[in-house]
Amino acid sequence: MSVSYRWVIVAVGALMSCVAIGAMFSLAIFQEPIATATGWSHVGIASAMTLNFIVMGFGGFFWGAASDRFGPRIVVLIGSLLLGLALVLASRAETLLQFQLTYGILVGLAASAFFAPMIAATTAWFDESRGLAVSLVSAGMGVAPMTISPFARWLISAYEWRPAMLIIGIATWVLLVPVAFLVRRPPAEAADIGTDFAAGGARPQLSKVFRSPQFIVLGLTFFACCAAHSGPIFHMVNYATICGVAPMAAVSIYSVEGLAGLGGRLLYGTLADRIGVKPVLVAGLLVQAAALATYLLVSELAQFYALAIVFGSAYGGVMPLYAVLAREYFGQRIIGTVLGAATMLSSLGMAFGPLIGGWIFDTFANYSWLFIGSAMVGLGAAGIALAFPPLVRQKPQPVFGVSSR
Repeated sequence: MSVSYRWVIVAVGALMSCVAIGAMFSLAIFQEPIATATGWSHVGIASAMTLNFIVMGFGGFFWGAASDRFGPRIVVLIGSLLLGLALVLASRAETLLQFQLTYGILVGLAASAFFAPMIAATTAWFDESRGLAVSLVSAGMGVAPMTISPFARWLISAYEWRPAMLIIGIATWVLLVPVAFLVRRPPAEAADIGTDFAAGGARPQLSKVFRSPQFIVLGLTFFACCAAHSGPIFHMVNYATICGVAPMAAVSIYSVEGLAGLGGRLLYGTLADRIGVKPVLVAGLLVQAAALATYLLVSELAQFYALAIVFGSAYGGVMPLYAVLAREYFGQRIIGTVLGAATMLSSLGMAFGPLIGGWIFDTFANYSWLFIGSAMVGLGAAGIALAFPPLVRQKPQPVFGVSSR
């Protein structure tokens, strides 16, 4: 395989992250139509997203470890099949409990099969420009609100929510299953001699890794970052509607956030390659916290658009940096396991936002406390990130071996 095949890996990873995250976060678009059609409470529907993130967290650890052991291709293939099945079953749910179990558990388990394995595969293909490559894979998440969300809104308007979710499930099979067979490991992987946890090229001990200051700071920062932005992202469409923005225009705010997140990933990834990951991460977390607080002051569509650019670029830009830090601290051999464990913590953070936001809205009929609390947690994430230990930077040496998994 030519080294240029690494860009195929990037493209496949971007497509998978777009479809998986887009399908999962489309619940924000489905929330109001489902509540109107079924009479289910907002907090009940949002709790499906909470379940989704909890299961996604534990699933990310499982799939990441499986990717290290068996290769990424089989993992993402299983995830592709399961994601389509989960959406099809959720579209047929007759009770809130059935919907929570199918959407919350199965979608979460399926969506978690893509991030850690594809990021791990990408970092194996790149020694230089690794930050940019990982950001491009993660950029699929930014494209999702510009593609899956408007598509879901159009389908709901045309066919109601059940047929719309069914169609998205079938489209998931059509898009993801064929490209899963394009996933490969590189013909030559770099030894991990440049990390603190792989002296002499030996496989690091996981017990040592998970107790290390590097992992503790990585996990806590990732957790707080996601806890800060998950609620505002999930409830943004409903919040804008309450402020008087038309439903389709409210969805477009979500899309602007995604477009800004795409640009933020490219910008932050490039800056991280040039000046280092830690300062870029801290700066992005501070911008995210400031943007969350500013949502208390907006009420018009133009204001929502302007703030969506700032907020979207910040949270979108910092997300791939955790994977780059994990690779640089812990090396390639266990990157799937480490990133899966860190993703588990981040998903637990993501789980709080939709549920707490739904409770705040049902209790106070507004989202003010959601944005106040989220901004404070965002500042906490920036504070934790300042404690990242210095990175060891040594030039890795290649270890040759071919695998097509």
